[in-house]
Amino acid sequence: MGADDTVPGTVLSSGTPTGSTEPGWRNGYWLVLALLVVTYVLCAAQNTSNPSPSAFVVQLVTVAVVLRVTQAHRRVQHIAWVILAAAGVAAIAVAVLDTRGEILDIALSTASMIAFFIAPVAIIRHQMQRRGLDIEALLAATAAYVLVGMFFTLVYNLVALLTVSPTFGDDVVDSLSSQLFFSFTTITTTGYGNIVPVSPAVQGIAFSEAITGQLFLITAVARIMRGSRRPAYESAPAPASLVSPQPPREETP
Repeated sequence: MGADDTVPGTVLSSGTPTGSTEPGWRNGYWLVLALLVVTYVLCAAQNTSNPSPSAFVVQLVTVAVVLRVTQAHRRVQHIAWVILAAAGVAAIAVAVLDTRGEILDIALSTASMIAFFIAPVAIIRHQMQRRGLDIEALLAATAAYVLVGMFFTLVYNLVALLTVSPTFGDDVVDSLSSQLFFSFTTITTTGYGNIVPVSPAVQGIAFSEAITGQLFLITAVARIMRGSRRPAYESAPAPASLVSPQPPREETP
């Protein structure tokens, strides 16, 4: 390897991670978090379980940006762009023509759920190739955590669209807003208790989300602690006793 050949994800002698070339305030995770805030607001304003086409378009853009920021394979990005563009055009057509239907709502919810499953996986894969604690690592962990919460929100939404009985009982309106609130109080294990799933299937999903949230936090903390320390073999020079002396060269007459 030459002088300029570095392995992505390694740490140079100065402690700078080689997996990121942009300063913390310029890396693309800021845009991902901004899009997630817009998505959250659009979903929180939804008073029914029917997915919003505008929120769906923002979700597709979010996933596309995540694939770009995480430096996914070029072919994967091209395939994703084609699929996301087709889904986005369909969502815009639905909004313009005001076309609604149960099958269409299920399709939009399923597509959003798959998209928000792919996005955190891409972020985690990207961050596993890096080392060092910086702003990008913290932003990536936050974005992935929010994406997992959004994924489970859409799981609850799909269950509500596929079943007849209320997800949270007769006293709670089955809306995307209530599903979003329940998802994030579950993944953070806040558990206010004002919204409780009634069916065993949804209770099992809620239990899985709570476990996933705790495991994610444990992994994120371990990642931060590992990144905050440089291994001894990178920070300290090798002891002189370990350097084998070179035998003297014999001069030929």
